[in-house]
Amino acid sequence: MVRGSLNKLLSRSLSVAGQWQQQQLRRLNIHEYQGAELMSKYGVNVPRGVAVSSVEEVKKAIKDVFPNENELVVKSQILAGGRGLGTFKSGLKGGVHIVKNDQVEDIAGKMLGQVLVTKQTGPQGKIVSKVYLCEKLSLVNEMYFAITLDRKTAGPLIIACRKGGTSIEDLAEKFPDMIVKVPIDVFKGITDEDAAKVVDGLAPKVADRNKSIEQVKYLYKLFCDADCTLLEINPIAETANNELVAADAKLNFDDNAAYRRKEIFALRDTSQEDPREVAAAKADLNYIGLDGEIGCMVNGAGLAMATMDIIKLHGGTPANFLDVGGNASEGQVVEAFKILTADDKVKAILVNIFGGIMKCDVIASGIVNAAKQVSLKVPVVVRLEGTNVDQGKRILKESGMALITAEDLDDAAQKAVKAAYN
Repeated sequence: MVRGSLNKLLSRSLSVAGQWQQQQLRRLNIHEYQGAELMSKYGVNVPRGVAVSSVEEVKKAIKDVFPNENELVVKSQILAGGRGLGTFKSGLKGGVHIVKNDQVEDIAGKMLGQVLVTKQTGPQGKIVSKVYLCEKLSLVNEMYFAITLDRKTAGPLIIACRKGGTSIEDLAEKFPDMIVKVPIDVFKGITDEDAAKVVDGLAPKVADRNKSIEQVKYLYKLFCDADCTLLEINPIAETANNELVAADAKLNFDDNAAYRRKEIFALRDTSQEDPREVAAAKADLNYIGLDGEIGCMVNGAGLAMATMDIIKLHGGTPANFLDVGGNASEGQVVEAFKILTADDKVKAILVNIFGGIMKCDVIASGIVNAAKQVSLKVPVVVRLEGTNVDQGKRILKESGMALITAEDLDDAAQKAVKAAYN
Protein backbone atom coordinates (compact mmCIF):
# COMPACT_ATOMS: atom_id res chain seq x y z
CA MET A 1 0.00 0.00 0.00
CA VAL A 2 1.36 3.37 -0.98
CA ARG A 3 0.51 6.53 0.91
CA GLY A 4 -0.30 9.76 -0.83
CA SER A 5 1.08 12.77 1.01
CA LEU A 6 -0.90 15.68 -0.40
CA ASN A 7 2.33 17.51 -1.10
CA LYS A 8 0.68 20.26 -3.08
CA LEU A 9 -1.70 21.02 -0.22
CA LEU A 10 0.49 20.46 2.79
CA SER A 11 4.15 21.19 2.14
CA ARG A 12 5.85 24.52 2.10
CA SER A 13 9.22 25.10 0.52
CA LEU A 14 11.99 27.60 0.76
CA SER A 15 14.11 28.58 -2.21
CA VAL A 16 17.83 28.64 -1.68
CA ALA A 17 19.23 30.52 -4.66
CA GLY A 18 17.23 28.54 -7.17
CA GLN A 19 17.32 25.21 -5.34
CA TRP A 20 14.17 24.05 -3.56
CA GLN A 21 14.46 22.61 -0.09
CA GLN A 22 11.42 21.20 1.70
CA GLN A 23 10.71 23.07 4.90
CA GLN A 24 9.93 21.23 8.10
CA LEU A 25 6.35 21.95 9.08
CA ARG A 26 5.28 22.64 12.64
CA ARG A 27 3.65 19.28 13.20
CA LEU A 28 4.08 16.04 15.09
CA ASN A 29 4.14 12.91 12.95
CA ILE A 30 3.37 9.51 14.48
CA HIS A 31 3.74 5.95 13.25
CA GLU A 32 0.97 4.02 11.51
CA TYR A 33 0.40 1.64 14.41
CA GLN A 34 0.00 4.59 16.79
CA GLY A 35 -2.46 6.26 14.43
CA ALA A 36 -4.48 3.06 14.09
CA GLU A 37 -4.69 2.70 17.86
CA LEU A 38 -5.89 6.30 18.18
CA MET A 39 -8.51 5.79 15.46
CA SER A 40 -9.77 2.66 17.16
CA LYS A 41 -10.43 4.61 20.36
CA TYR A 42 -12.80 6.85 18.37
CA GLY A 43 -14.78 3.96 16.93
CA VAL A 44 -13.06 3.86 13.55
CA ASN A 45 -12.75 0.39 12.01
CA VAL A 46 -9.08 -0.66 11.76
CA PRO A 47 -7.41 -4.02 11.12
CA ARG A 48 -6.40 -6.03 14.18
CA GLY A 49 -2.67 -5.47 14.67
CA VAL A 50 0.25 -5.27 17.05
CA ALA A 51 3.62 -3.46 16.87
CA VAL A 52 6.74 -5.44 17.73
CA SER A 53 10.38 -4.48 18.11
CA SER A 54 12.15 -7.84 18.32
CA VAL A 55 11.95 -11.36 16.92
CA GLU A 56 10.94 -12.60 20.36
CA GLU A 57 7.99 -10.20 20.35
CA VAL A 58 7.06 -11.42 16.86
CA LYS A 59 6.87 -15.00 18.13
CA LYS A 60 4.72 -13.96 21.08
CA ALA A 61 2.37 -11.88 18.90
CA ILE A 62 1.82 -14.76 16.47
CA LYS A 63 1.04 -17.10 19.36
CA ASP A 64 -1.15 -14.73 21.41
CA VAL A 65 -2.79 -12.44 18.83
CA PHE A 66 -2.81 -14.34 15.52
CA PRO A 67 -2.87 -18.06 16.37
CA ASN A 68 -5.44 -18.88 13.68
CA GLU A 69 -4.31 -16.56 10.87
CA ASN A 70 -2.89 -18.19 7.74
CA GLU A 71 -1.40 -14.94 6.43
CA LEU A 72 -0.30 -11.65 7.99
CA VAL A 73 0.71 -8.25 6.71
CA VAL A 74 4.16 -7.20 7.93
CA LYS A 75 4.68 -3.42 7.75
CA SER A 76 7.93 -1.62 8.50
CA GLN A 77 7.33 1.44 10.67
CA ILE A 78 9.15 4.59 9.59
CA LEU A 79 7.97 8.19 9.40
CA ALA A 80 7.96 8.36 5.61
CA GLY A 81 5.72 7.30 2.77
CA GLY A 82 6.45 4.92 -0.09
CA ARG A 83 7.34 2.00 2.17
CA GLY A 84 5.83 -0.64 -0.08
CA LEU A 85 8.09 0.36 -2.97
CA GLY A 86 11.13 1.02 -0.77
CA THR A 87 14.35 -0.96 -0.58
CA PHE A 88 16.37 -1.89 2.49
CA LYS A 89 20.09 -1.18 2.38
CA SER A 90 20.50 -4.88 3.16
CA GLY A 91 18.98 -5.62 -0.27
CA LEU A 92 15.48 -6.67 0.81
CA LYS A 93 12.85 -5.23 -1.53
CA GLY A 94 9.70 -3.67 -0.09
CA GLY A 95 8.85 -2.39 3.37
CA VAL A 96 5.40 -4.04 3.36
CA HIS A 97 4.93 -7.78 2.82
CA ILE A 98 2.00 -10.20 2.92
CA VAL A 99 3.37 -13.57 4.00
CA LYS A 100 2.32 -16.95 5.35
CA ASN A 101 2.17 -17.30 9.12
CA ASP A 102 5.32 -19.42 9.25
CA GLN A 103 7.29 -16.79 7.29
CA VAL A 104 6.42 -13.79 9.45
CA GLU A 105 9.28 -14.27 11.89
CA ASP A 106 11.83 -14.46 9.07
CA ILE A 107 10.64 -11.38 7.14
CA ALA A 108 10.17 -9.28 10.30
CA GLY A 109 13.69 -10.22 11.42
CA LYS A 110 15.06 -9.00 8.08
CA MET A 111 13.32 -5.63 8.58
CA LEU A 112 14.06 -4.88 12.23
CA GLY A 113 17.21 -2.85 12.78
CA GLN A 114 17.68 -2.30 9.05
CA VAL A 115 17.60 0.95 7.07
CA LEU A 116 14.73 1.40 4.62
CA VAL A 117 15.13 3.82 1.71
CA THR A 118 12.00 5.22 0.03
CA LYS A 119 11.29 8.12 -2.30
CA GLN A 120 10.52 10.25 0.76
CA THR A 121 13.46 9.35 3.03
CA GLY A 122 16.31 10.47 0.80
CA PRO A 123 19.28 8.20 0.10
CA GLN A 124 20.19 8.00 3.79
CA GLY A 125 16.94 6.15 4.56
CA LYS A 126 15.41 5.58 8.00
CA ILE A 127 16.00 2.79 10.47
CA VAL A 128 13.16 0.36 11.20
CA SER A 129 12.84 -0.07 14.97
CA LYS A 130 9.35 -1.58 14.89
CA VAL A 131 7.23 -3.60 12.50
CA TYR A 132 3.44 -3.66 12.53
CA LEU A 133 1.83 -7.10 12.22
CA CYS A 134 -1.74 -6.91 10.93
CA GLU A 135 -4.46 -9.34 10.01
CA LYS A 136 -4.87 -9.75 6.27
CA LEU A 137 -8.26 -8.40 5.32
CA SER A 138 -10.19 -9.45 2.25
CA LEU A 139 -10.51 -6.07 0.52
CA VAL A 140 -12.98 -5.66 -2.32
CA ASN A 141 -12.44 -1.94 -3.00
CA GLU A 142 -9.78 0.64 -2.11
CA MET A 143 -10.46 4.39 -1.83
CA TYR A 144 -8.74 7.52 -0.54
CA PHE A 145 -9.72 9.71 2.42
CA ALA A 146 -8.08 12.70 4.09
CA ILE A 147 -8.86 15.66 6.32
CA THR A 148 -6.57 18.67 6.25
CA LEU A 149 -6.70 22.38 6.99
CA ASP A 150 -7.56 24.64 4.08
CA ARG A 151 -6.48 28.27 3.96
CA LYS A 152 -9.05 29.20 1.33
CA THR A 153 -12.06 28.08 3.37
CA ALA A 154 -10.37 28.82 6.71
CA GLY A 155 -11.32 25.46 8.15
CA PRO A 156 -11.09 21.67 7.82
CA LEU A 157 -11.38 20.20 4.34
CA ILE A 158 -12.30 16.56 3.71
CA ILE A 159 -10.89 15.04 0.53
CA ALA A 160 -12.30 11.83 -0.91
CA CYS A 161 -11.52 9.78 -4.00
CA ARG A 162 -13.17 6.59 -5.19
CA LYS A 163 -9.75 5.17 -6.08
CA GLY A 164 -7.03 4.65 -3.48
CA GLY A 165 -4.01 2.63 -2.49
CA THR A 166 -1.79 4.59 -4.86
CA SER A 167 -0.37 8.10 -5.18
CA ILE A 168 -3.14 10.63 -4.72
CA GLU A 169 -1.04 13.22 -6.56
CA ASP A 170 -0.99 11.02 -9.67
CA LEU A 171 -4.73 10.42 -9.45
CA ALA A 172 -5.43 14.14 -9.00
CA GLU A 173 -3.34 14.91 -12.08
CA LYS A 174 -4.81 12.21 -14.33
CA PHE A 175 -8.38 12.13 -13.02
CA PRO A 176 -9.13 15.47 -11.33
CA ASP A 177 -12.88 14.82 -11.50
CA MET A 178 -12.46 11.89 -9.10
CA ILE A 179 -11.30 14.18 -6.29
CA VAL A 180 -14.17 15.37 -4.11
CA LYS A 181 -13.54 18.18 -1.61
CA VAL A 182 -15.99 18.94 1.18
CA PRO A 183 -15.22 22.03 3.30
CA ILE A 184 -16.52 21.88 6.87
CA ASP A 185 -17.83 24.91 8.74
CA VAL A 186 -15.59 24.99 11.79
CA PHE A 187 -18.35 26.57 13.91
CA LYS A 188 -21.15 24.17 12.93
CA GLY A 189 -19.02 21.06 12.72
CA ILE A 190 -19.66 18.19 10.33
CA THR A 191 -23.30 17.62 9.38
CA ASP A 192 -24.99 14.48 8.07
CA GLU A 193 -25.16 16.21 4.69
CA ASP A 194 -21.40 16.88 4.74
CA ALA A 195 -20.63 13.28 5.67
CA ALA A 196 -23.00 12.02 2.97
CA LYS A 197 -21.16 14.09 0.33
CA VAL A 198 -17.91 12.49 1.45
CA VAL A 199 -19.37 8.99 1.22
CA ASP A 200 -20.73 9.80 -2.24
CA GLY A 201 -17.20 10.86 -3.21
CA LEU A 202 -15.80 7.56 -1.94
CA ALA A 203 -18.55 5.71 -3.84
CA PRO A 204 -18.44 2.50 -1.78
CA LYS A 205 -19.70 -0.58 -3.58
CA VAL A 206 -20.74 -2.87 -0.73
CA ALA A 207 -20.33 -0.97 2.57
CA ASP A 208 -23.48 0.14 4.36
CA ARG A 209 -24.09 3.83 3.55
CA ASN A 210 -25.34 4.89 6.99
CA LYS A 211 -22.50 3.12 8.79
CA SER A 212 -20.02 4.72 6.37
CA ILE A 213 -21.44 8.15 7.19
CA GLU A 214 -20.89 7.41 10.89
CA GLN A 215 -17.27 6.39 10.20
CA VAL A 216 -16.64 9.72 8.45
CA LYS A 217 -18.08 11.59 11.46
CA TYR A 218 -15.88 9.57 13.85
CA LEU A 219 -12.81 10.52 11.81
CA TYR A 220 -13.75 14.20 11.84
CA LYS A 221 -14.24 14.12 15.62
CA LEU A 222 -10.76 12.61 16.03
CA PHE A 223 -9.29 15.28 13.73
CA CYS A 224 -10.74 18.09 15.85
CA ASP A 225 -10.31 16.56 19.30
CA ALA A 226 -6.65 15.72 18.74
CA ASP A 227 -5.67 19.03 17.06
CA CYS A 228 -4.66 17.26 13.85
CA THR A 229 -3.22 19.11 10.88
CA LEU A 230 -3.60 16.01 8.70
CA LEU A 231 -5.54 12.75 8.90
CA GLU A 232 -4.90 10.62 5.82
CA ILE A 233 -6.06 7.07 5.07
CA ASN A 234 -4.76 5.53 1.88
CA PRO A 235 -6.46 3.23 1.35
CA ILE A 236 -9.72 3.41 3.20
CA ALA A 237 -11.21 0.15 2.04
CA GLU A 238 -14.29 -2.04 1.87
CA THR A 239 -14.03 -5.57 3.16
CA ALA A 240 -15.81 -8.71 2.07
CA ASN A 241 -18.08 -8.41 5.15
CA ASN A 242 -19.31 -5.00 3.95
CA GLU A 243 -17.34 -2.82 6.38
CA LEU A 244 -15.49 0.42 5.72
CA VAL A 245 -12.00 -0.02 7.22
CA ALA A 246 -9.01 2.32 7.64
CA ALA A 247 -6.33 0.07 6.15
CA ASP A 248 -3.64 2.72 6.67
CA ALA A 249 -3.18 5.63 9.06
CA LYS A 250 -1.17 8.83 8.71
CA LEU A 251 -1.75 11.54 11.31
CA ASN A 252 0.01 14.84 11.95
CA PHE A 253 -0.66 17.14 14.90
CA ASP A 254 -0.21 20.86 15.49
CA ASP A 255 2.89 21.47 17.62
CA ASN A 256 1.15 24.45 19.20
CA ALA A 257 -1.25 22.01 20.88
CA ALA A 258 1.52 20.09 22.66
CA TYR A 259 0.63 21.62 26.02
CA ARG A 260 -2.90 20.16 25.96
CA ARG A 261 -2.21 16.93 24.07
CA LYS A 262 0.62 15.57 26.21
CA GLU A 263 -0.46 11.95 25.78
CA ILE A 264 -0.26 12.29 22.00
CA PHE A 265 3.02 14.20 21.93
CA ALA A 266 4.54 11.55 24.19
CA LEU A 267 4.31 9.30 21.11
CA ARG A 268 6.98 11.32 19.29
CA ASP A 269 9.79 9.15 17.89
CA THR A 270 12.90 11.35 17.78
CA SER A 271 14.96 8.48 16.37
CA GLN A 272 13.16 9.10 13.05
CA GLU A 273 14.10 12.79 12.97
CA ASP A 274 17.23 14.73 12.04
CA PRO A 275 19.23 14.78 15.32
CA ARG A 276 20.26 18.36 14.62
CA GLU A 277 16.63 19.43 14.40
CA VAL A 278 15.81 17.51 17.59
CA ALA A 279 18.60 19.34 19.46
CA ALA A 280 17.49 22.69 18.02
CA ALA A 281 13.88 22.11 19.07
CA LYS A 282 14.99 21.41 22.65
CA ALA A 283 16.84 24.76 22.64
CA ASP A 284 13.81 26.50 21.07
CA LEU A 285 15.73 27.37 17.92
CA ASN A 286 14.31 27.46 14.39
CA TYR A 287 16.61 25.05 12.53
CA ILE A 288 16.35 23.16 9.25
CA GLY A 289 19.24 20.99 8.13
CA LEU A 290 20.39 21.33 4.51
CA ASP A 291 23.23 19.71 2.57
CA GLY A 292 25.81 22.49 2.14
CA GLU A 293 29.14 23.35 3.76
CA ILE A 294 28.59 26.81 5.26
CA GLY A 295 26.82 26.84 8.61
CA CYS A 296 24.61 29.89 9.20
CA MET A 297 23.49 31.54 12.42
CA VAL A 298 21.20 34.49 11.78
CA ASN A 299 18.46 36.38 13.63
CA GLY A 300 15.20 36.70 11.72
CA ALA A 301 13.80 34.36 9.08
CA GLY A 302 13.98 36.95 6.29
CA LEU A 303 17.62 37.76 6.98
CA ALA A 304 18.38 34.04 7.22
CA MET A 305 16.86 33.48 3.79
CA ALA A 306 18.80 36.40 2.33
CA THR A 307 22.00 35.10 3.91
CA MET A 308 21.55 31.67 2.32
CA ASP A 309 20.77 33.24 -1.06
CA ILE A 310 23.85 35.45 -1.06
CA ILE A 311 26.06 32.54 0.01
CA LYS A 312 24.81 30.68 -3.05
CA LEU A 313 25.31 33.77 -5.20
CA HIS A 314 29.01 33.78 -4.31
CA GLY A 315 29.48 30.09 -5.09
CA GLY A 316 28.83 28.46 -1.71
CA THR A 317 26.06 26.25 -0.35
CA PRO A 318 24.35 26.73 3.05
CA ALA A 319 24.44 23.84 5.50
CA ASN A 320 21.33 24.94 7.34
CA PHE A 321 18.63 27.47 8.04
CA LEU A 322 19.09 28.70 11.63
CA ASP A 323 17.10 31.60 13.05
CA VAL A 324 17.96 32.35 16.68
CA GLY A 325 15.04 34.77 16.86
CA GLY A 326 14.79 38.14 18.52
CA ASN A 327 14.85 37.02 22.15
CA ALA A 328 17.60 34.40 22.13
CA SER A 329 19.59 34.01 25.31
CA GLU A 330 23.30 33.54 25.57
CA GLY A 331 22.66 29.88 26.33
CA GLN A 332 20.67 29.44 23.11
CA VAL A 333 23.53 30.96 21.12
CA VAL A 334 25.88 28.42 22.72
CA GLU A 335 23.52 25.58 21.77
CA ALA A 336 23.29 26.93 18.22
CA PHE A 337 27.08 26.78 17.90
CA LYS A 338 27.12 23.24 19.25
CA ILE A 339 24.64 22.17 16.58
CA LEU A 340 26.59 23.88 13.79
CA THR A 341 29.96 22.48 14.84
CA ALA A 342 28.54 18.96 15.25
CA ASP A 343 27.83 18.84 11.51
CA ASP A 344 30.82 17.16 9.85
CA LYS A 345 29.98 18.72 6.48
CA VAL A 346 30.36 22.29 7.79
CA LYS A 347 33.62 23.87 6.60
CA ALA A 348 32.93 27.44 7.75
CA ILE A 349 30.38 29.27 9.91
CA LEU A 350 28.78 32.59 9.07
CA VAL A 351 27.20 34.58 11.90
CA ASN A 352 25.04 37.38 10.53
CA ILE A 353 23.26 39.48 13.16
CA PHE A 354 21.28 42.65 12.62
CA GLY A 355 20.53 43.71 16.18
CA GLY A 356 17.08 45.10 16.83
CA ILE A 357 15.40 43.22 19.66
CA MET A 358 18.33 40.81 19.55
CA LYS A 359 21.37 42.55 21.02
CA CYS A 360 24.79 42.15 19.43
CA ASP A 361 26.57 41.88 22.81
CA VAL A 362 24.41 38.84 23.74
CA ILE A 363 25.37 37.14 20.48
CA ALA A 364 29.05 38.01 21.00
CA SER A 365 29.04 36.60 24.56
CA GLY A 366 27.38 33.46 23.28
CA ILE A 367 30.01 33.01 20.58
CA VAL A 368 32.84 33.41 23.13
CA ASN A 369 31.26 30.97 25.59
CA ALA A 370 30.54 28.50 22.81
CA ALA A 371 34.20 28.60 21.79
CA LYS A 372 35.12 27.61 25.34
CA GLN A 373 32.76 24.62 25.30
CA VAL A 374 33.23 23.28 21.79
CA SER A 375 36.29 22.82 19.67
CA LEU A 376 36.07 25.34 16.83
CA LYS A 377 37.92 23.63 14.00
CA VAL A 378 36.43 25.69 11.18
CA PRO A 379 36.73 29.41 10.34
CA VAL A 380 34.04 31.70 11.78
CA VAL A 381 32.97 34.82 9.90
CA VAL A 382 31.04 37.38 11.99
CA ARG A 383 29.01 40.34 10.82
CA LEU A 384 27.34 42.38 13.56
CA GLU A 385 25.20 45.47 13.13
CA GLY A 386 22.57 47.24 15.21
CA THR A 387 21.79 47.36 18.93
CA ASN A 388 24.91 47.28 21.16
CA VAL A 389 27.14 46.59 18.16
CA ASP A 390 30.16 48.34 19.69
CA GLN A 391 29.92 46.30 22.89
CA GLY A 392 29.57 43.14 20.81
CA LYS A 393 32.63 43.89 18.72
CA ARG A 394 34.63 44.73 21.84
CA ILE A 395 33.68 41.40 23.47
CA LEU A 396 34.85 39.51 20.39
CA LYS A 397 38.07 41.48 20.13
CA GLU A 398 38.98 41.00 23.77
CA SER A 399 38.25 37.28 23.59
CA GLY A 400 41.39 36.64 21.57
CA MET A 401 39.46 34.37 19.18
CA ALA A 402 40.66 34.08 15.60
CA LEU A 403 37.50 35.41 14.00
CA ILE A 404 37.01 36.82 10.52
CA THR A 405 35.04 40.06 10.75
CA ALA A 406 32.95 41.54 7.96
CA GLU A 407 31.47 44.96 7.36
CA ASP A 408 28.29 44.00 5.52
CA LEU A 409 26.36 40.95 4.31
CA ASP A 410 28.01 40.80 0.89
CA ASP A 411 31.47 41.02 2.44
CA ALA A 412 30.56 38.36 5.00
CA ALA A 413 29.26 35.92 2.37
CA GLN A 414 32.35 36.32 0.20
CA LYS A 415 34.65 35.74 3.18
CA ALA A 416 32.67 32.70 4.31
CA VAL A 417 32.82 31.10 0.85
CA LYS A 418 36.54 31.81 0.60
CA ALA A 419 37.20 30.37 4.07
CA ALA A 420 35.17 27.23 3.33
CA TYR A 421 36.63 26.33 -0.04
CA ASN A 422 40.24 27.56 0.14
